[in-house]
Amino acid sequence: MSVVLDRPYRFIPPHRGNLWPSLIQRFRIVDYYLRLKEGVHSFECRNIEAFEHALEEQKGILLSPNHCRYADPLVMGWPARLAKTHVYAMASWHLFNKSWLDGFAIRKMGGFSINREASDRQSLETAIDILSSAERPLILFPEGTTSRMNDRLKDLLDGVTFIARSAARRSQKKHGRSVVILPVAIKYLCKTDCTSWVEEQLDQLEIFLKANHKKSPNKVDRVGRLLEHWLNCQELKILGEVKPGSFQERRLQLASEIMNRIDEQLGTSTDSEDVHGRVRSIRSEIVLKCFEESSVDISVLKSATKLVVLCQELITFDDDYLVDGGVTDVRLVETTQRLQEICFGKARQNFPLHAVIQFGDQIDVPYCKSTRGKSYPLVEGRRVQLEYMLMQLSQEALPC
Repeated sequence: MSVVLDRPYRFIPPHRGNLWPSLIQRFRIVDYYLRLKEGVHSFECRNIEAFEHALEEQKGILLSPNHCRYADPLVMGWPARLAKTHVYAMASWHLFNKSWLDGFAIRKMGGFSINREASDRQSLETAIDILSSAERPLILFPEGTTSRMNDRLKDLLDGVTFIARSAARRSQKKHGRSVVILPVAIKYLCKTDCTSWVEEQLDQLEIFLKANHKKSPNKVDRVGRLLEHWLNCQELKILGEVKPGSFQERRLQLASEIMNRIDEQLGTSTDSEDVHGRVRSIRSEIVLKCFEESSVDISVLKSATKLVVLCQELITFDDDYLVDGGVTDVRLVETTQRLQEICFGKARQNFPLHAVIQFGDQIDVPYCKSTRGKSYPLVEGRRVQLEYMLMQLSQEALPC
């Protein structure tokens, strides 16, 4: 996820009308975009009755999907079309800044911005108002960012629970209406055999990384060697030497060293036991210095931003994702595309995928305040459902 340094944050509200989203759905613009830009050619919705039932009851609906690909927000447009409804969605502010057309389209489809580098009360208030009034279903991705690991669920952010509980209290007080959370599992499956596509992409990556090791006929082994070679290159570039140890130990040590250097360079203090929390703190510090401290060199901040992005890549790897016995065609495609994003800045999306969108059971959001020291099991309830659905769906992928 990019950090925007060329302009200060400005909240972008959602487009409230129905004409634009109706036209987008009518002319299947989402289908065309997903096929062309994200390689998602087809879809199916499972247990959509749970969604339709909540709509019939006119409840405030918070859709809580997993988030593994950039395609996810648009993929959620398919069940909305089948259920004959429009949706709102919270989206990172940097997405509105990619291009004028992207910002226009996201807003017209119901997207509104969130500043992930600081507190954004206007965005939170907009989300709470949408839910409490049951104006439309609201999509919030509880993981926050993408991972390209479809079979894994990252830590769920607390903000979604805060929004749901606040909306439930307001909705009950003003409208006598309840708010529910619907976990949604999105799973991408390969439509064709991925062997030739993966081999072609690995050939290009090996040339780019100047990986001169002997090619292995085993695709999983080739991907593993490329990851190792990429880490070697990063250590040589930043530390001046290749460190000993396992891939996991080395990547975490490198991330820690990078964050220490950023703290020293910028004069910040973001020490935290939670490495993910530390990365978020550094991102916030960079944006704060960019717009509140005129004496800071912008080139230094941009350099620090690139290193933070590298840290995010280093700390979000799953070292068991390509372990023998659990490797599937989807995991191989995902990891190959992740390497492409790291090396080229963008993954090749010309491999055809099929999206499965499965709805879980409704989770009623209590409207009474929680007892001090005790939280409602909203996070755990969503996590359990999402992990179970993803586990079941992962079995539909073909083993490698």
